[in-house]
Amino acid sequence: MQKINVIARKDDLDPQRAPGKVAIVLDIIFATSTIVTALQQGARSVVPALDEAQARQLAGVREPEGFVLAGEYHADTLSGFHAYNPLAMRASLLAGKDLIYSTTNGTVALCKAQACRHVYIGALLNARAVVDHLLRHFQTETILLVCAGSRGTFSLEDFFAAGYFVSLLFELGGKSRIALSDSAIAAMRLARQNDPLDILLSSKVGLRMLDRGMQADIEHSAALDTCSIIPVLTNGIVVRA
Repeated sequence: MQKINVIARKDDLDPQRAPGKVAIVLDIIFATSTIVTALQQGARSVVPALDEAQARQLAGVREPEGFVLAGEYHADTLSGFHAYNPLAMRASLLAGKDLIYSTTNGTVALCKAQACRHVYIGALLNARAVVDHLLRHFQTETILLVCAGSRGTFSLEDFFAAGYFVSLLFELGGKSRIALSDSAIAAMRLARQNDPLDILLSSKVGLRMLDRGMQADIEHSAALDTCSIIPVLTNGIVVRA
């Protein structure tokens, strides 16, 4: 049986139990949605940073014309950085360049997940593409849906997205060969019984972003399966699989 588990907060990912497992990291508002969109808009790669200092360090060793520096801390765009939201990722800005990206939760979750054998970047935008890829390449490995959460707390929108991934894995991978943890069952039921946009708009983080005038970014991030890009984190850099 292939095990599927949902980790409700990045803080709950145990690095001692991660080796050998396949992780899908989720930060729907907005880090992983932004990463998927950036690659869709022609970014060569995305380099996730733990924090502002590391992002500046990573930028300091690159040619200025070869990268874009973007990020936030507590939802405020960092000084001298490009905006962090998905709709700020334009082809005219990113095509052929690396995006060095630092966020409060999502990029931290990605860095932490590197303890796993394989790390993919998931969003509602590319869920079906990522699931199809996993089902082709991984038949027995435990799959972890890692929700970034928000400053150490549970995030409704990430848990919903995890449930959507679980539902796809369960239905497309064959119910008889997949074993779900209780957290995976709970997330799947949430996803099956709710509308993605309603969840994102009513979540704590979603309401915070609404106050910042980012409804269009939320609507963009709530779209299901609009993108076929499969981002994978390899040696600290996110590229297309």
